[in-house]
Amino acid sequence: MAPGQQRKGSLAIVMSQRFARAQRVRRRVEFQRVYETGARARGRFLTVLARPNGLQGMRLGIAATRKLGSAVRRNRAKRLVRDVFRRNEGTPGFDVVVIPRPELLDAEFTSLEADYRTTLRRALAR
Repeated sequence: MAPGQQRKGSLAIVMSQRFARAQRVRRRVEFQRVYETGARARGRFLTVLARPNGLQGMRLGIAATRKLGSAVRRNRAKRLVRDVFRRNEGTPGFDVVVIPRPELLDAEFTSLEADYRTTLRRALAR
């Protein structure tokens, strides 16, 4: 059975790993609000900005700029950040924008995850 599947009777049900729209910061205006009024914390592999959103869930936005390199490198950075976000439930009611640094691409996943947790905790405490 492939990852993300569950056996139900004789049928395999594929569970989606995608982020729903409600879990994403999508619009430019939403990103701008977080940049202007959010708390910023810098970590070793990424920068985290957090701002209360008045919603029940936590939403993620990723700003992977061309400073990271080619589209392949930017997409890999975004996949890593999404995976870390999925595995680490944060405080509900916040919009979080993550700006990955080039060092993120060479980091071990466990150290990346630890850096995300501590950086997010610092941003939410401000």
